[in-house]
Amino acid sequence: MMSKIRNIISYLFLLFITTNLNAQDLSVLFEQLDLSVVTIEVVEYKVKDRQVTSSGGLGSGVIIDKEGLILTAAHVVESANEISVKLQNGTSFPADVVSSSTAADVALLKLRKVPQNLKPATLGNSNNSKIGEQILIIGAPRGLEHSLSVGHISRKMNKNMISNGEMAGFIQTDASINQGNSGGPMFNLKGEVIGVVSFILTNSGGFEGLGFAVDIDTAKKVLFDVNSFWTGFDGVFLSEGLAGVFNTPQKSGVLIQRVTSNSFADKIGLRPGVIQAEILGQKIWLGGDIILSIQGLSCNAPHDLGNIKKQIENLKAGDQVLIEVLRKGKVLTLEAKFL
Repeated sequence: MMSKIRNIISYLFLLFITTNLNAQDLSVLFEQLDLSVVTIEVVEYKVKDRQVTSSGGLGSGVIIDKEGLILTAAHVVESANEISVKLQNGTSFPADVVSSSTAADVALLKLRKVPQNLKPATLGNSNNSKIGEQILIIGAPRGLEHSLSVGHISRKMNKNMISNGEMAGFIQTDASINQGNSGGPMFNLKGEVIGVVSFILTNSGGFEGLGFAVDIDTAKKVLFDVNSFWTGFDGVFLSEGLAGVFNTPQKSGVLIQRVTSNSFADKIGLRPGVIQAEILGQKIWLGGDIILSIQGLSCNAPHDLGNIKKQIENLKAGDQVLIEVLRKGKVLTLEAKFL
């Protein structure tokens, strides 16, 4: 009987020590990582009846190099007229959007004036992260700057949004996420950024245990892998059910959402959506072209995009590019020479 009691006491003592060691480890890690986390304040101006009104928004971000590059969520800055980045020490600097993808919900900012001694975070490899792994999120939920929330990776998933030829990847977590966390970094226990906080699923408007971050592999491909063809548009991969709604002549396709001005996609004549609607809880721009095939390779399944991307990347300047699209019920072939 006494031996059992001693074993229980030993177990509880070990549990106490382990818990406190973990807490201490996280506190030290937080102090190191928090130096690279920023608060992003945006101002949006609107003109109506000659009256100018302004509104502000708040998000989070993370410094990724000493030259003043900041990683955040696209929806935090997409409609901003002015962007101010507040560092951990309280100083603020204006910033501009360098690149952005609404489909993948990631954006890259650049400080106009770069202060000395910036503390950039290390970008990890989200492909190596595992379900059940503990993660940390630092941001400004409800305006409470530099708040820490801790949780685990609940799930890894692809969303049907396409940017830079990639299906956007997301990490689901049970770590608390609220308004103001958007754009903030998700760290693993090595202190590496493995995700950028994007959105939550909720019925109440508050956090209910379903938060999502764009995985860092997607962010790197979308923002840093520059390609004159793929960076020109964002799209939605239509599943077989959705493709039937749009009366496509094949079981799937890519519905164009956005086309970048003066890009190859613009010059070849791809048309973006014009009316926004919500379908199955997802906001989609309707009325744009639906890509059926590229270079004769059909867009019937997500893995087809990988094959198409490889073929496009092997093209040389002056080679012919053929894109078959469905536009207003008619199948058209768009042609242009590769840039």
